[in-house]
Order: sequence, then C-alpha cells, then structure tokens
Amino acid sequence: MNKRHYRINPETLQLERIEHGFRYWLRRSGGYIIGGICLGIIFFYVFLYFFPSPREASLMQYNRNLSAQLDVMNRQVDQMQIVLADLSQRDDNLYRAMLGAEPIPLSARMGETQQIAYYDSIARMTNLQLAADIQRKVDVLEKELYVQARSYDEILELAKNQEVRMENIPAIQPVLNKDLKRMASGYGWRVDPVYHIRRFHEGMDFSAPVGTDIFATGNGTVTFAGWKQGYGQTVEIDHGFGYATRYAHCHKLLVRTGRKVKRGDVIALVGNTGKSTGPHLHYEVHYQGKPIDPRNYYFYDLSPEDYDKMVQLAGNMGNMMD
Repeated sequence: MNKRHYRINPETLQLERIEHGFRYWLRRSGGYIIGGICLGIIFFYVFLYFFPSPREASLMQYNRNLSAQLDVMNRQVDQMQIVLADLSQRDDNLYRAMLGAEPIPLSARMGETQQIAYYDSIARMTNLQLAADIQRKVDVLEKELYVQARSYDEILELAKNQEVRMENIPAIQPVLNKDLKRMASGYGWRVDPVYHIRRFHEGMDFSAPVGTDIFATGNGTVTFAGWKQGYGQTVEIDHGFGYATRYAHCHKLLVRTGRKVKRGDVIALVGNTGKSTGPHLHYEVHYQGKPIDPRNYYFYDLSPEDYDKMVQLAGNMGNMMD
C-alpha cells in the first residue's frame, strides 16, 4: 500500500495531499535501479575475488599439483646429475687412466644444448620458469648419459684388447743394457754436440759398438726403414694404440717397411750414420704423435731399483751424441 504524503498550505493553514507526477516516480525508480546495479556490481567483484568459480578452483588445484610435481622432478634431476658427475669423474680418472685412454673433454660431455630461444619460448608458453629449467637439465643429462654410455663401450673394448695392448706398447730397452752402462744421454734439454747449444733431446742415446743388436720394444708394423735426414739409417714402428718408436743412426737395417715385428725381434744393428758423434742408438717413443720420455717404457726390463738408477743417470747426462 502506497503511503500518502501531505503538506500544510501556509495560506489556508490546512493539510493538502501531495500528488506526485510521472517524472517524480521515474526519478525515484531510476535511483533505486542505479543503486541496485552498483550494489550488484560491488557484490559481483567481491564474490569473484574472494570466491573462485568451480572451474577456477579446479585449475588452481591443478596448477598447485603440477608445481609440486615439477619441484619433485627438479630435485630428482639434480640428484641424477650428481650421480652422473661421479660416474664421469671415475671414468676419466680411474677407468680410462688405467687403460691408457684420453679423458673425455667437458665440451664433448655437455654438447651443444644451450638453445636459449627454445627455452625462452617454453617459459613464455607455460609461464613456468621451472618447466624451462627442468627441460634444460634433461637435455644436458640426456647428452651426458649418451656420452657416458659410449665411453663405457670404449672401455669395454679396451679391456678386451688389454692383453694385445700390453704386447704392443714399448716395454723393454732397445739394446742389451742390464748393467745400465750403455746410457749416453737422456730425454730433455741437452747440449748439442755439433752446434754446442741447448736443444731438446726427444729420445735416449745408448752407446754401443757398431753391429750391436737393436730390438723392437713392442709388437707392431714397420712404417719406415731407410735413410732419414739427420737420423741416418732409421727404423720406425707403429705399435697401435697411439704408440710409435724410432731407432736411428743404425749401421744396418734388418727389416723392411710393412713387416710385422714382435717384441724382442732384432730389427737393425747399432751404427754411426747421420748426424752422430760416435756409435750409438738414438731411441724415441711417441704417443699420439708427440715424443715422450722413453724411460717410462722399460717396465719389462727394469726392477724398481734399476729404474731409480736409470732416472738418476738420465738426469745427469748433459751431452747427447746426435
């Protein structure tokens, strides 16, 4: 029931009924409508902010679960990387060292996995930096696992060939020298006997009479037998596994290029050919194409005491014979 409104007429001092027109009721209704709309909007945003919809609540729970799973995966990948790093350390410093294989470079283990644009695109698509980090770790881990597996295959093959390797690598002195009295000069910086300047001596000199037997120090194949400038009559042998030996200043060669030889075979006779100041054998050991100290490759010939004596003698020799 609508309430009636009255007013006092100042002239007659009587109550008169107020009659409202259409515009009054329009303004009044409009105010209620606008107020209701504003109040509805306020309640809508409050409800939207504090009370997510069922779909939003489901998505939020899904994101929380996904984040927890990614966090667990990230910790697992970190643990796997620690284990793989330990395997790599053992591989390089134990297994490969024992079998005479070169360590695998870090660049080869890691590989080319720094695809920055690719990882950035993942981060933008998922809006989860954690996902991009895990993807990067997984890529690196996959490459390292592949390299490690190949390394173990190589180590297995090396282990199978270890007996052959031990027969091939240089392991005895190239001339009979049980009393160690035939050493003339060792490996390292020495005085050149002709030019009288310090020069790096890439092998060891053994003084011996002309015609003394020269032995192959390991199984292998003769890759050169002939005259070589400065070295005179020379024999070179490829022993495989990265090793090679050179026998220089010979008087007579007893093998030809391409011949297979075994450790202890007589391959030449001591002489005084080439740049030489007296009868002797100049002997070199090469590994991976570089000369190395031959005294480390007499382990079938020398006892620990004899080896210590040879090291001392080699260090005291100041002049070389070629």
